[in-house]
Amino acid sequence: MPSVYIETYGCQMNVSDSELMYGKLQAEGYETSDSPVGADVVLVNTCAIRENAEQRVIGRLGELRRDLKPGAVLGVTGCMAQRLGPRLLETDTRVQLVVGPDAYRMLPALIDGARNGERFTATDFDLEEHYEDFTARRFEGVKAWIPVQRGCDYRCTYCIVPTTRGPERSRRLAEVVRETHEVVAQGITEVVLLGQTVNSYHDGRHDFADLLRAVGGVDGIRRVRYTSPHPNDFSDRVIAAMAETASVCEHVHLPMQSGSTSMLKRMLRRYTREEYLACVERLRAAIPGLGLTTDIIVGFPGETDEEFEDTLSLCREVRFDDAFTFKFSAREGTPATRMPPEWTVPDATVDRRYDALVATVRGIAREKNMARLGARVEVLVEKEARKGELLQARSRDFKTVLVPGTPELIGSYLRVELTGTTGATFTGATVQERSALPMAG
Repeated sequence: MPSVYIETYGCQMNVSDSELMYGKLQAEGYETSDSPVGADVVLVNTCAIRENAEQRVIGRLGELRRDLKPGAVLGVTGCMAQRLGPRLLETDTRVQLVVGPDAYRMLPALIDGARNGERFTATDFDLEEHYEDFTARRFEGVKAWIPVQRGCDYRCTYCIVPTTRGPERSRRLAEVVRETHEVVAQGITEVVLLGQTVNSYHDGRHDFADLLRAVGGVDGIRRVRYTSPHPNDFSDRVIAAMAETASVCEHVHLPMQSGSTSMLKRMLRRYTREEYLACVERLRAAIPGLGLTTDIIVGFPGETDEEFEDTLSLCREVRFDDAFTFKFSAREGTPATRMPPEWTVPDATVDRRYDALVATVRGIAREKNMARLGARVEVLVEKEARKGELLQARSRDFKTVLVPGTPELIGSYLRVELTGTTGATFTGATVQERSALPMAG
């Protein structure tokens, strides 16, 4: 049997797409390989959200070329493939396939052609493609990524996603529920619903509130998560569904990007500072103990000291549990690249602001985590930790907890007492043996 190795970069949607590609190729007679060395097909599934992500892939392609066995097929898939298209074939003669996110159905045929010396680009959008007939080969036995929506219609001025993923379209609710039942049959109890603006989901009849209730009601599902939502799409119905569906976890990753209304307007985020804060207040009022994380960009064109201070002050007011922080990266084809050159923020200023933001976010997170010590929470053991004889687990509100134990506990639910924190993660001691029965959070 020919073998395939897929190396994945970027977001959870890319992880899910790699699982779909593996599943499709397995169905066509391929076996999976744990290493590019010796594999018959090597695919690099890419991200294009920031320039450094693309540069990493370009460097990695150079490394892979040295490892490929004679006759092996090298392909680039995902968002970077969609963005650059034929240019990738022109700049790297060893790459034989460039395949965008809507063309994975063609992979077996494209690989066959590549073996005969042909080179292909497949980057057309297919607004009907949801890969419903694919059976994903899931990487984890603990949680399942389930795409419910592809593409995005918001068109924020810094974002390349509408170019690489196309316009928004949603899967039918019945198909998502069917896949959830399949996941349960595989012994998986947690699902993560994926979409670029997942809470704007609508299949023509059902909205995201309906989807949360339907998936959360599947027998055998103990945890439902989703990412990433948009602040504008938290309707009262969606918030009520979160609060009333027991399996929906008490965590929201709510991208903020900036705490300044004027900056948010330049980003075309379509909400103000006050509206973002109102969304936070509605969520916290409905869902006690809600964990809240976010995304924040530093150094967007035109950012002033006052606008950056607005970001810091909103972080202090909201008190996020954690934040993914980014330095602005201009992406070819986005409106941000057409902003006046004099709006460019000097690198030294970006670096200084970034350090101040990270210090603020981490300080708040550490303070909040210290206050949690002694609490008892339910955790799901996900995998072995990197250091020591520990396992990495996750609470319902998305806290990472390291607990002692052996690998056979992976996939189990434990009740633990939080005994220590590094500021970012917790250590915990088991106070109740693993259980297959639902437990309060």
